[in-house]
Amino acid sequence: MKVLLVNGSPREKGNTATALGEIVAQLQKNGIDTETLWIGNKPVRGCIACGRCKASGAGRCVFDDDICNRISERFADADALIVGSPVYYGQPNGALLSVIQRAFFSNGDAIAGKPAAAVAVCRRGGATASFEALNLPFQMMNMPIVTSQYWNIVYGREPGQAALDAEGMQTMRALANNMAFLLKATGGVPAPGRGAEPWTPMHFIR
Repeated sequence: MKVLLVNGSPREKGNTATALGEIVAQLQKNGIDTETLWIGNKPVRGCIACGRCKASGAGRCVFDDDICNRISERFADADALIVGSPVYYGQPNGALLSVIQRAFFSNGDAIAGKPAAAVAVCRRGGATASFEALNLPFQMMNMPIVTSQYWNIVYGREPGQAALDAEGMQTMRALANNMAFLLKATGGVPAPGRGAEPWTPMHFIR
C-alpha cells in the first residue's frame, strides 16, 4: 500500500518537509510505500468555477500549467493522502488550498473514501485553525481522518528547527503508525460513504 504526501510549503526543504519526512520514515518502517510531491514555488491558479473539468469528464483541471494535475493524477494509485502546510496569517498556504480545491473538484472520485491526514507547521500560533481548515475538504470527500496522540502540529521557524520539537516529531510518528494500522486493517479499501446512496443536493432558496 502507498501513501501520497503533499508538501504544501514553497520551501522545499523547510520545516514542513521535516515533519513529513518523519512520517515517511515511520510509514516505511511499517512496510507502507510513500511518495512525496512538493507544491513548488511557482504561481498556482485558483479555481474559477468554469466547470470545464466536469464537462470534459477527464478528471483534470482545465488549467494545466501548474502542479494541480500532477498531484491529482497520483490519486488513483494512492491508498491514502497526507497534506502538510506552513501557517500563514493563521491559515494554510493559499497556493496549497487552491491546489486541493481544484484537484478534489476535478478528480475527487479518485481519492474519495481514502484515509487522510493534515499537518500544520508554524512558528508560534495559528496552527489549530490551519489544521482544521486542511481537514475540511477531507470530510466532504468521505475520507476517514487519521489522528495521532495530539493535533498534527509541529513547531519551528528556521529550516530544520522542527526536528527539535520532540513532541511534534513523536506526534508525526504516532500519526504514521495510526495510518499504517488503518490501511492494514481495511486492506486499503476506501470508505463506502461516497455513492452509498444518491446524492441529494439542495439549497435554501425557494
